[in-house]
Amino acid sequence: QVQLVESGGGLVQTGGSLRLSCAASGRTDTVFTIGWFRQAPGKEREFLAAIGRTTGYTDYGYGDSVKARFIISKDNTGDMVYLQMNSLTPEDTAVYYCAADRSWAAALVASAYDYWGQGTQVTVSS
Repeated sequence: QVQLVESGGGLVQTGGSLRLSCAASGRTDTVFTIGWFRQAPGKEREFLAAIGRTTGYTDYGYGDSVKARFIISKDNTGDMVYLQMNSLTPEDTAVYYCAADRSWAAALVASAYDYWGQGTQVTVSS
């Protein structure tokens, strides 16, 4: 019912920036929250940020480094969501996913999301 496509990943040097995009299509009127997650090999999926599709309300992961460097935003429809990532380091290397949730209550919990994109690889070189 809802399709998500991530783009904007790639290879960047330490200290560089990337902006990831998440395009939602289908029955997006059922979506309340769009979130960004990442997962590196051997590590658990990590919540980064979420935004209300119509409200614009945002939430960020508890890690101070993420909150200081990453910014989530959206267009006026809420069907295009972005993650601006600044001051990147090799520790940011991971597959980045966007996901859609029909509610806000569990926006920080990956298992609560209803739809997922295929992911986009971000690699930060030293």
